[in-house]
Amino acid sequence: MSRKFYITTPIYYVNARPHIGHAYTTITCDTIARRQRMLGADTFFLTGTDEHGQKIERAAQAAGKTPQQYADEISAQFRKLWQRMGISNDDFIRTTEERHKKRLQELFRRIRDNGYIYKGTYTGQYCVSDELYVDGAQPGDPCPTCGRITETVHEENYFFKLSAFQDKLLELYANPEFIRPETRRNEVIAFVRSGLRDLSISRSTFSWGVPVPDDPKHVIYVWLDALANYITAIGYGSTHAGAQDAFKKYWPADVQMIGKEIVRFHCVYWPAFLMAAGLPVPKAIVAHGWLLFEESKMSKSRGNIVRTETILDVLGADALRYFLLREVVFGQDGSFSFDALVQRYNSDLANGLGNLASRTLTMINRYFKGEVPYPSHAASKTAADDAIAETARRTIREFGTLFDQFQFSRALETAWGLVAAVDKYIVENEPWSLGEKNDDESRARLATVLYTSAEALRIATALAHPVMPEATAKIWTQMGLGDIKKLALADLAWGQLPLGTRLGDVYPVFPRADKSAIERMQQMEDQQRVPAAEEKPAAEVKLVAEIPAPIAAQVAPPATATPAVSDKITIDDFAKIELRVGVVKVAERVPKADKLLRLEIDIGTEVRQVLAGIAEAYAPETLIGRKVVIVANLAPRKLRGLESNGMIVAASLEGGKPVLAGFLEDVPVGARLK
Repeated sequence: MSRKFYITTPIYYVNARPHIGHAYTTITCDTIARRQRMLGADTFFLTGTDEHGQKIERAAQAAGKTPQQYADEISAQFRKLWQRMGISNDDFIRTTEERHKKRLQELFRRIRDNGYIYKGTYTGQYCVSDELYVDGAQPGDPCPTCGRITETVHEENYFFKLSAFQDKLLELYANPEFIRPETRRNEVIAFVRSGLRDLSISRSTFSWGVPVPDDPKHVIYVWLDALANYITAIGYGSTHAGAQDAFKKYWPADVQMIGKEIVRFHCVYWPAFLMAAGLPVPKAIVAHGWLLFEESKMSKSRGNIVRTETILDVLGADALRYFLLREVVFGQDGSFSFDALVQRYNSDLANGLGNLASRTLTMINRYFKGEVPYPSHAASKTAADDAIAETARRTIREFGTLFDQFQFSRALETAWGLVAAVDKYIVENEPWSLGEKNDDESRARLATVLYTSAEALRIATALAHPVMPEATAKIWTQMGLGDIKKLALADLAWGQLPLGTRLGDVYPVFPRADKSAIERMQQMEDQQRVPAAEEKPAAEVKLVAEIPAPIAAQVAPPATATPAVSDKITIDDFAKIELRVGVVKVAERVPKADKLLRLEIDIGTEVRQVLAGIAEAYAPETLIGRKVVIVANLAPRKLRGLESNGMIVAASLEGGKPVLAGFLEDVPVGARLK
């Protein structure tokens, strides 16, 4: 019986279109799944979209759509992007599918019938953005996860006896393999040791969700709904024998990959739900850090979100896959910029693996008529040849160990150490010089050098295949080795390159990227984010934040305007912008962001969290109690993992220093500017 392997991404919440942060998690899981298949495991890789909850209901209403229409649109975008990227998932689950709904209700019944669900009333603070009950919070307090102001909720609910599982969870965490990395494990242990309260697992004040069995005025809490996908997708709760067999085969999951911001849901709630249902818990829950963006490398119109499509259009999926796994130390926060992407692409791919493939295979074509040469008698071998062979053997061992420990960056560093060693070996042995000589000794030495180089190239290519499936398949074909998917990675060893193999067509796999690649990606992002940006009217007053495309389109002149008035807007256009007076209640710096402040601003009807790029001009403590002007009708957006609900107005002086707009007279909080 073959070894099985089950890996999942978190299913992505359809409150936002997919971007490079979503791609990071999916690429990582795809790479692990591809490697497991090459190692002979019967692998099942699951991803999908989480489509219920109050936030989706509100977002759909704001967009003038039904929740189902809204979810259909964004879920399709995720699926389309994963297909374009060549993601090898075996299933894509949507929580709005009937198979999921029915199986989720069966899970609810089982937990209820086991005595862990009861009816009660909840009064407290709730974060709609994260669909999170915030224990101990008071009205007006921010969410500890996203920083957005919580809402007071009072409603009848079903409760889950989470408090009954405190000791069992702590016993589970004694296994250091269950939560990785250790920093996340320590956070969870501290949270659970502080005491667990029973958890509300239904909502009765809105309807967009899966109805509670036998009580349809309640819908199941979105996090129980979302977490259950990991078992409903593989057949839990099904009445079909085939689906039941799949569940028995693949559960418990070997790896569940998540972002660090949802550790509590996956490492506390999820195993407790499973224990209550009498089901096994996953073998490992692995949390990665956030993918951050260097503001100095991004235009103001773009903010800190980068579309995956931009990189695919310019450099391709493999360049992005390699960069994310090589550049970011898994488990820690990582930084992304177009400059860093192109630099890593050129150094490691164009000048590294790509150059090694091109020069080695080109010389085999030139000197041995396109056939892998036979190393001749032992006299043609040197200590340098043996050193490359030993480096390759060590690389195979170390790469596998590091990769299985989720140390992807170090694993790739090890593999590229082999590439660098072979490059040096080629330079020192000068096969081009040997090729110009006609004596038997030179010919034998040339054959040995090129065979050694080609065999090292084969091993580096095989190890890199799960990371860069498209490019490595091309190199494999150029080497005349057929379909790389058929390679048994567990059996990879030095000396397996068949002698006399005829090469395929040789061509550059990684053409070098110049500065124009960076410019193209930046321009593509600018055009996507701010339509008609070049036509925006000049103004003495600017908005100190990033302008989302929908609002920018409202501020920009209509597309049908004549050239004579293209720099003007009508009073109707201006009326669309809601400017309100607010007073700053809280001001603090955003970690790892030199220019950003996080502000909580009272605008009369509510307290808004706003991020503003004014940290270089204003100390946080000087802003408390100050009245400011904000654009109040902007759609929320995230910067540095925090949600901003508005935009501060300021004048721009020479050198770009912002000066906040203010008033000489006393203006009431909440007053609208006209």
